Amino acid sequence: MKYPKIPLAQSILEIFRAKGIQNIVISPGSRNAPLTIGFANNPYFNCYSIADERCAAFFALGIAQQLQQPVAVVCTSGSALLNYYPAYSEAFYSEIPLIVLSADRPKSKIDIGDGQTIRQENIYQNHSLYNANLEEFVSAENDWKINQAIDKAIICKGPVHINAPFEEPLYETVEELSVTPIVSNELIPEFPVENLEEYQDQWHKAKKKLVLIGGLHPNSIDQNYLDQLAQDPSVVVFTEVTSNTHHPHFVTNIDTIITPFTEADFVAFQPDVLLTIGGMIVSKRIKAFLRKYQPQHHWHVDELRAYNTYGCLTKHFEMTPNAFLNKIKSKTLDSDYQSKMLAVRANRALKHTAYLNTIPFTDFKAFDAILSQLQPNSQLQISNSSPIRYAQLFAIDPTVEVYCNRGTSGIDGSTSTAIGASVANGKPTVLITGDIGFLYDSNALWNNYIPKDFKIILLNNGGGGIFRILPGHDETPVFNTFFETSHQLTAEHLAKMYGLEYHSAQDEVSLKESLVTIFDQNQKPVLLEVFTPTIENDKVLLQYFKSLVDS
Repeated sequence: MKYPKIPLAQSILEIFRAKGIQNIVISPGSRNAPLTIGFANNPYFNCYSIADERCAAFFALGIAQQLQQPVAVVCTSGSALLNYYPAYSEAFYSEIPLIVLSADRPKSKIDIGDGQTIRQENIYQNHSLYNANLEEFVSAENDWKINQAIDKAIICKGPVHINAPFEEPLYETVEELSVTPIVSNELIPEFPVENLEEYQDQWHKAKKKLVLIGGLHPNSIDQNYLDQLAQDPSVVVFTEVTSNTHHPHFVTNIDTIITPFTEADFVAFQPDVLLTIGGMIVSKRIKAFLRKYQPQHHWHVDELRAYNTYGCLTKHFEMTPNAFLNKIKSKTLDSDYQSKMLAVRANRALKHTAYLNTIPFTDFKAFDAILSQLQPNSQLQISNSSPIRYAQLFAIDPTVEVYCNRGTSGIDGSTSTAIGASVANGKPTVLITGDIGFLYDSNALWNNYIPKDFKIILLNNGGGGIFRILPGHDETPVFNTFFETSHQLTAEHLAKMYGLEYHSAQDEVSLKESLVTIFDQNQKPVLLEVFTPTIENDKVLLQYFKSLVDS
């Protein structure tokens, strides 16, 4: 087998292999040649070549998101690793194990005017679980740092950085290893043993318990625990579309429910106990509700961290949701909390359907058509900004897994993440994205790994439509240029350049026909571009919430 001649590169490769880091995304370069040679020539590793570093990191993030195992992304020195930072920060806030392995110049070459050098050590400090700054030569300390970084990524579910300096020559190879690196066992996580007796009593006495579930991997919570929550009349369960949790009594369209609330409604549904599970919450309205009408107790369940999102966090349970729900078992109370909420939901559903029958073809109607046609047992990846917010308003087949990069909520990298996820999940995968996010990440299509059954549904409304529904919107040249980013671009030529089958739709009829067409074939990746009117979209959406108010 062919190995890099540089001993430090050999040590890194052998420790990665020994610790089961198998998926390697490589951004082509020269300084990282020893690592590229080693990874690409060892059949143990699954190597992917992605030229654009930002896309490469999000592609790796998508694989790690699905496998829930560390994926390494490897780059040359200089500005290359700065382009990994958006995905790195997303991995930090979304608790996704990602390993950045950057090649560097030796310390003697930094800040002397040598080419392609920056200060790489600790460059991700603010969003890093661990920074392994290696020395140029093989040592036990280097081995320990590499082991520590990998273990942190595995156990603490987040990004780590290994910075490795290499001196030229970089391309020399050998047939035999010259090192025997030290491989240590994984770190053992230590979680406090919780005595829940006090909290069980608070839970059992509360007649208004609100459970809010954010982003979770499918099957993170056993269905029998979800069923127990749903059967408790004193419990209302709000779920976001990314929660991947389901029950007929759960409320899935939070904004539809609470936007029309009156002061009396907010007071009536103000919870005694708020239990939050999962990742970041999309709905701004639920955040505003709970910040103003705070519960007596807010508990968050997560093995790693808890955010005081609503300004009233009273307890962080460092345990899995299953472990927590197994100990906190409901007692039947005389409460109408859930029944009243379900009555509101039923009323809103009638108004929702009635409104859909009155509106012209816009983003709102397009999302209704698209989400209703998703194939069972597939995966949906959604980009940020308008698409994830529209998706919250509609029912989605419970067999469809749903993901969105909500750690930092950026539009960068949604397409790259979705492609990486589709490579790893082995399922038919659909990305729903907006035009600005798609164009921003269009280099995501510049790779050779897009599965044949991967589909992109692009909503093109000629700009950043999200800004039209935010307070302060004013139809001026400044708004159109610097906020909405108005444009007349389409994705047709991009699709053809990258070998995607292209379809377009301009109205409800052509959209429904196109959806049938693209879901009937899985022999080639597809891009369906849906053109919707720029001006009408925000009006239809804002009027939707007004239509929900009881007359």
